[in-house]
Amino acid sequence: MSDNKATTLRLYDEVFSQGDFDLGDELLADDFVEHEELPPGIPPGKAAPRALMTMMRGAFPDFHAAIEELLEDGDKVIVRARFSGTHQGEFMGIPGTGKRF
Repeated sequence: MSDNKATTLRLYDEVFSQGDFDLGDELLADDFVEHEELPPGIPPGKAAPRALMTMMRGAFPDFHAAIEELLEDGDKVIVRARFSGTHQGEFMGIPGTGKRF
């Protein structure tokens, strides 16, 4: 397995699913660019994943990211993942509902 794929697996498992945000800071390059449209209040760049996951785990404490497909082409890694959790805290102005997604 390539270093890029191994890093991506760690990011999804240890950072997204387990909440080890310090590891995320270590794994991501200083010039990291988030290409997804981010919710209001989420800063761009390397700070984006930590802020986004802090928001997600605050609203969905059992947030989990399961990689379903992991592709690599050169220095690019593409992930198709399934996210799940239970809405227990406020999320973008919506109070917790107790519903799973």
